Amino acid sequence: MILSLALVWTMGVATAIAVAITNLEFTAADLRRLMSKERDGEIVRCLSALALVLGYHSRTQVAEQSRMDRQTLCDWVHRYNAGGIAALASGKSTGRAPKLNAAQMAELYELVIKGPDPEINGVVRWRCVDLRVRIAPRFSVDVLERTVAKWLRRLRLTRLQPRPFHPKQDVAAQEEFKKRMARPVCKGFFQDEPQSLLQRIRPRSKPLAKMEIRASCSS
Repeated sequence: MILSLALVWTMGVATAIAVAITNLEFTAADLRRLMSKERDGEIVRCLSALALVLGYHSRTQVAEQSRMDRQTLCDWVHRYNAGGIAALASGKSTGRAPKLNAAQMAELYELVIKGPDPEINGVVRWRCVDLRVRIAPRFSVDVLERTVAKWLRRLRLTRLQPRPFHPKQDVAAQEEFKKRMARPVCKGFFQDEPQSLLQRIRPRSKPLAKMEIRASCSS
């Protein structure tokens, strides 16, 4: 059993305790050999420090050579004892847990697709501020309007803005205008055959012979 001394503070007095490396699966030489095959720089640093501890170096010397404090070295020793070399890798944080789970997001999707009831909700279409008011009592979460907008984008729900219209517009006059503009200007122009129509737009001319071109150039 390899021991490394650590200092803890008890009632304002520094007391020396032993930090033991109980995992003797690898020797100091084995750890140095594994360092050459490891690509993670943080694990290489841990293996180097553990190899020095296994080489009967003091905890202070190992901390100074590894550019760390003694508490960090103590934490690495405990992690190595618990899980070996695999425990030295720093795990990635999963981040903050989402405020709404998958079932709640599906319920929010159905709420948006169904739309509001004007008599109950007092609005004819959902806004982020309206959904925020509905989400708070239903899911017991209080979020900002921009968070609601992010959830809607995640659900692939886009904002639809109706086309503006003049309050005094005449729908009948618009339909009559569309019918009048849809009539052809010249009925006979569109009744011709495609070939004759093409000739009328761009008449084809026979190319001049070479002798005629030379004669015209000489003249």
